[in-house]
Amino acid sequence: MVQRYRNIETLVEGFQRHRGAIRKRLREFAAVSTDDYFLELVYCLLTPQSSAVNAGKAIRALQQAGFPGRMDGLTDILGDRSHYIRFHHTKARWLQEAWSRYPNIRQKLTGNSSPYEIREWLVENVKGLGYKEASHLLRNIGARDLAILDRHILKNLKAHGVVRALPRTLTPRQYKAIETRFRRFAGAIGISMDELDLLFWSRETGEILK
Repeated sequence: MVQRYRNIETLVEGFQRHRGAIRKRLREFAAVSTDDYFLELVYCLLTPQSSAVNAGKAIRALQQAGFPGRMDGLTDILGDRSHYIRFHHTKARWLQEAWSRYPNIRQKLTGNSSPYEIREWLVENVKGLGYKEASHLLRNIGARDLAILDRHILKNLKAHGVVRALPRTLTPRQYKAIETRFRRFAGAIGISMDELDLLFWSRETGEILK
């Protein structure tokens, strides 16, 4: 099965170089306190179409302003040019709604449902979370075997022959189909999807990001 894929030797060599840092990062995700789950949710609401660096800076600015205890001025904070978050008006509303519903969200995140069941619930019940964002949130609090299919990951999957072309849009059905291919690819080369996700991102940024 490995023969159907491309550039595997280069991929495995890259993983060997970064394996220690990647596995350390995954252990850090698994150790995230439940007290920090809301901030992880905020991060995943802010990052779509904005940089991960800006999302981190914006969260620090929000905390300095008393968030989530204080909700005034969210739009101005998110729209600050020093850490600009695109669609900051909409995302400010998402943060307010997420906080108002957080007791139910937290109960779901800390319950006994499978990661797949939790993802479905998040997509259906938390405004601003699609499959990518919900998968990102769950990975960042220790869940495993969920694909975070952003453009960087898809580009790498195409480069290795996992998908033939980059999809213009991702419906839920398409997302799950590509996730299944990604999972098979990971199994065939002996590197988990979570490890490959961080490896692919390190190619793009030079860092093992969240």
